Amino acid sequence: MADSDPNPVVTKPDPFAALRYREFKSFLGMRFFFTLAYQMQAVVIAYHIYDLTHDPLKLGLVGLCEVIPAICIALYGGYIADKSEKRGLLIRIFSGVWLASVLMLFITSEYLHLKEDLIVLIMYGLVSCIGIARGFFGPATFSLMSKIVPKELYPNASTWSTSSFQLATVIGPSLGGLVNWLWGITAAYTVIVFFVSVALICIFTFKKHPATYLPTQDIFNSLKEGIQFVFKTKMMVWAMSLDLFSVFFGGAVALLPIFAKDVFHLGSFGLGMMRGAASLGAVITMLGMTRFSPMAKPWRNLLIAVTGFGLSIICYGLSRNFYLTLFFLFLEGSFDSVSVLIRQTIMQLLTPDEMRGRVSAVNSMFIGSSNEIGEFESGLTAKYMRLVPAVVFGGSMTIGIAFFTWLKTKPLIKLSLQDINEQTTK
Repeated sequence: MADSDPNPVVTKPDPFAALRYREFKSFLGMRFFFTLAYQMQAVVIAYHIYDLTHDPLKLGLVGLCEVIPAICIALYGGYIADKSEKRGLLIRIFSGVWLASVLMLFITSEYLHLKEDLIVLIMYGLVSCIGIARGFFGPATFSLMSKIVPKELYPNASTWSTSSFQLATVIGPSLGGLVNWLWGITAAYTVIVFFVSVALICIFTFKKHPATYLPTQDIFNSLKEGIQFVFKTKMMVWAMSLDLFSVFFGGAVALLPIFAKDVFHLGSFGLGMMRGAASLGAVITMLGMTRFSPMAKPWRNLLIAVTGFGLSIICYGLSRNFYLTLFFLFLEGSFDSVSVLIRQTIMQLLTPDEMRGRVSAVNSMFIGSSNEIGEFESGLTAKYMRLVPAVVFGGSMTIGIAFFTWLKTKPLIKLSLQDINEQTTK
């Protein structure tokens, strides 16, 4: 028998592994600039609507106008993503978003002088158009990921993808609030249109990725197949349900314009700082997770992260110091980034290539919709419960959801990422 090597070579994981694929870098650029524009747009629209109406409910309706079409189109969007060439589909989606952004620039122009009620109604309609695009965008990007990086790099790719997203959500709100504060809404929308244009250019650098799914049955049976797969996969169902209900009750971010304008009296710039604080916490945590992964015990860490998310919401709702509020929002973003990374990795590992679009569509109906419905819930509760009780109620319900999920999923807590991989292979 040969002697064992007294000095074995230990190969450390490469934190930049996914970035060594050129197409993945283009994917990050697309996602970064689109998210940057989207986050700027969210701040500018929210502050503008509240400034025009001074009504928390109408502020919450912004999210509802986006999510209703997104939910309605999601399953069809997943079907189209599975059966379509990915590059061409994304070009069509982003062209629609670009057109909607240009129309927002025109409608809100300081030189047009439209009536306030008309501006609000048209903005609701354009936000609905963005929601339709989202119904296709989520499934298309989810299915594209498996084409540009190998399966063993999914956790690393998910970390970088989410980091890119969170970095944009740090810069976007602050930049949107600052530009709107210094130069006005027309300048803000001009910058937004520019960033959407850059994201569209990134898509043109992709290779063509033909569909791996060729429908052999009608659309209804095809969609049914995707839905059945999701609901037969216990971990996937619980992950989606946990996010749906925790974000539904934890959607107090929609109330930040009220804190910025009526509590701290800092205007749109203060709103951008508060939105950016949560995203800064997410980015720093994501970068840390490229070295220290939470995937050793993913389900346990997911439940801890959701509980921390709920506690952070309660604390920022009770705070009356602006800098302390920024700190609690920073923590909220940190906990949220952990749960996002874990859920994304679990979804990528459990989903077969030929079902990625349809599974992502079901996922978007749970997760993508929960943010906007949660914003509407927060606006509604703030109108009838007042601001602080509404935020504390939402955070408390989020913690309760995490506790209930822990009671129902105890066998999943002990699973490691390797255990999940083995179950997927079987």
